[in-house]
Amino acid sequence: MATISLSSVGKVYPGGTRAVSDLNLDIEDGEFMVFVGPSGCGKTTALRMVAGLEDITEGTISIGDRVVNGVDPGKRDLAMVFQNYALYPHMSIFENIAFPLRARHMAKDEIRSRVERAAGLLGLTEYLRRKPRTLSGGQRQRVAMGRAIVREPQAFLMDEPLSNLDAKLRVQMRSEIANLQKELGITTVYVTHDQVEAMTMGRRIAVMRKGVLQQEGPPQNVYAHPANIFVAAFIGSPGMNFFEARVERCEASYQLHLRDQVLSLEPGVVRGRPSLEAFVGRCVGVGVRPENLALVDESSGSLRARVSRVEVLGAEALVYADIAAKAVVADEVIEAADSGEGDTRAPGSTGDEGEVTLIIRTDPSLEIDVGDRIPISVRQDRLHLFDIGTGMAIWT
Repeated sequence: MATISLSSVGKVYPGGTRAVSDLNLDIEDGEFMVFVGPSGCGKTTALRMVAGLEDITEGTISIGDRVVNGVDPGKRDLAMVFQNYALYPHMSIFENIAFPLRARHMAKDEIRSRVERAAGLLGLTEYLRRKPRTLSGGQRQRVAMGRAIVREPQAFLMDEPLSNLDAKLRVQMRSEIANLQKELGITTVYVTHDQVEAMTMGRRIAVMRKGVLQQEGPPQNVYAHPANIFVAAFIGSPGMNFFEARVERCEASYQLHLRDQVLSLEPGVVRGRPSLEAFVGRCVGVGVRPENLALVDESSGSLRARVSRVEVLGAEALVYADIAAKAVVADEVIEAADSGEGDTRAPGSTGDEGEVTLIIRTDPSLEIDVGDRIPISVRQDRLHLFDIGTGMAIWT
């Protein structure tokens, strides 16, 4: 096992296309780190540079105490698991798992011991004599994992390993991989475009956009304290709601002015953001997650909205409600929405002209109909404010 360190790492392809810029990240020994972001964000390129499959243009990559710039992939002592299982169809499962050990001319007894141990960990013992064609997609992915495990490498590198599986099997396999990594304690770098996968598997996640690291940290910290509009929009399902509001001073506090409504900020929100003074008279991006909006009685509603759609999902319901407000149309929000999954309207998207659709996560037993005008309260200790010009969160 080993640490992996990327220091000012960059990648520029012939022709001038830049894939990764100034990537700085330290991955601890035994840590499960997930690179996440939309297609083309540079996450796979970063992984391939660690593996040695891509040359780096700038910076330094270290594995343990050894700088590996220019070191051949086979000499880095890393094991990769790809989206494509790449199993040999004419070989048995035993032979597929044993292949890298035989390539090293390892003793037969040691090969058998390692293969049987890996098969036991992965629930493949009864399939060792079978051919890959007789296995399900999930079982084939376990075989690919077994082939990596038997090598006993310093680290695992996994590039979208679950993308070929159906939704139910992906849920099962991500739990199995996370538990297996914890049991083995091997440093693991995992690449995915699926932010739910990243949130549920990684000890830390690194969110990337256009080759630049946007934010890294424990999943819940990134979810609760996004560094910018892109991270806020990309992480979370359904996505964060966004709208624009003008900041105005009101005695010792501030108000957020929408088109025809006013949201008075609570003292705690203001105390935590002294820099809000600089935004008086200007518009900011306002973000709030669906679970931090609530349907309330007439007397205590902070905002009013018109219901445009209701989705009952068993344990919860998603209420889509339109308010008169200006949408946040930053490229970051559009890009994050375009990369999302599922049949939900983009966060902060417009309903009718001059309106923004909010998504509210609520109790499915509530009787709500399309066309109802409803009062909505906002949990202000979970309110997010953004500088529209820079896209950065206003946290201080």
